[in-house]
Amino acid sequence: MQTAIKLDNISKTFNHGKPTQVDAIKDVGLTIQSGEFVVIVGSNGSGKTTLLNLISGSIPPSSGIISINDADVTKLADHERSKWIARVFQNPLSGTASELSILDNFRLAAIRTKAKGLTIGVNNAFKAAVRNKVATLGMGLENKIEQPMGTLSGGQRQALTLLMSVMDECKVLLLDEPTAALDPRSAAVVMQTADKLSKEFNLTTILVTHNLKDAFTYGNRIIQMAEGLVIKDHDAKAKNGLTQNDLFDWFS
Repeated sequence: MQTAIKLDNISKTFNHGKPTQVDAIKDVGLTIQSGEFVVIVGSNGSGKTTLLNLISGSIPPSSGIISINDADVTKLADHERSKWIARVFQNPLSGTASELSILDNFRLAAIRTKAKGLTIGVNNAFKAAVRNKVATLGMGLENKIEQPMGTLSGGQRQALTLLMSVMDECKVLLLDEPTAALDPRSAAVVMQTADKLSKEFNLTTILVTHNLKDAFTYGNRIIQMAEGLVIKDHDAKAKNGLTQNDLFDWFS
């Protein structure tokens, strides 16, 4: 199985040498195989989101090496890693352009990693493809693709953002607490959609969540972080042996 993501002795320190110094990630080594769905849990300040930011390239590590598909990406910014990575944020407003229609948002997603200046025409075939994808959500949005994205609910936008993440050649899907701001029904649709897309496209998926029910239900590997360290790392067999009470005990 191919290694999708490898972190070699990664550390991240904020405000180095100052009274406010924070050692957010401490010499973490982590290997994630292609197609794995990894769930990361931990208390606030444990380093979960910082780890996701390091993988995405939105912040550089203080030390260590980050590789994606065996390529050293340590010094690459987030936009330079976009040919591999798509990310869904906690805030539904972060992944879409509010003033543009659903259709135009999908068009932009389809050329996300293409050469600057390349365009994709919004012809009947493209419209049909978008309608078919949107219909899979069961939200009734397939007949509203001309509607501005900003008029939709947070749950609708988050579900559409997930679909848009696979419009281009995404290999890694980063889910940064994607249901934290959603109602339970919308949250369920988003997580079910993420799980389906992860399997259908064989995506390497990393979910950061505080929702222990989702952590129990989804993924084939679970990691617990605390104080910038990986303190538990359970593969599929070990994860399948866990109960929800076991996860609650991790935080008691």
